[in-house]
Amino acid sequence: MATLLLIVTVVLTALIGGLFYAYSCSVVLGLGKLSDTEYLKAMQHINREILNPLFFLSFMGTAIFLPVSTLVFRGQQPVFIFLLLATLVYLIGVFGVTAAGNVPLNDQLDKFDIYHSTNDAIQQMRANFESRWNTLNHVRTVCCVISILLAVCACVWHKEG
Repeated sequence: MATLLLIVTVVLTALIGGLFYAYSCSVVLGLGKLSDTEYLKAMQHINREILNPLFFLSFMGTAIFLPVSTLVFRGQQPVFIFLLLATLVYLIGVFGVTAAGNVPLNDQLDKFDIYHSTNDAIQQMRANFESRWNTLNHVRTVCCVISILLAVCACVWHKEG
């Protein structure tokens, strides 16, 4: 059962890491080519649509399964250490960055009325949003990749142990 828990943990971590990676290397690049109004509209739609059960399963599932796996493997070195580090990196660098950075930016954008705003206001909103949001997403991506690597190391050492 512990092995299955570890596998599910790695898969969930990889799924959310893949999402952030896809944003970093394709979605934000494509969106960056849009006009200010198109960009803001697209991001509003994306930010609303991502709040769905599949996203929450991987995002929140990882935030739950990593700590649970860490507790299950306490006392089993080095698996425990790998999982503890993966958990800390995920909770701070992915979950924390999302909660403290990306979500407030998304909320601010969601409240922005594109249709009744001037071109200057639209341009300013994009300038305040895009670079900061993308930077935070890159941080989440790197932290997720680190968490995946650490969780995979835990799997390898668990298998060898």
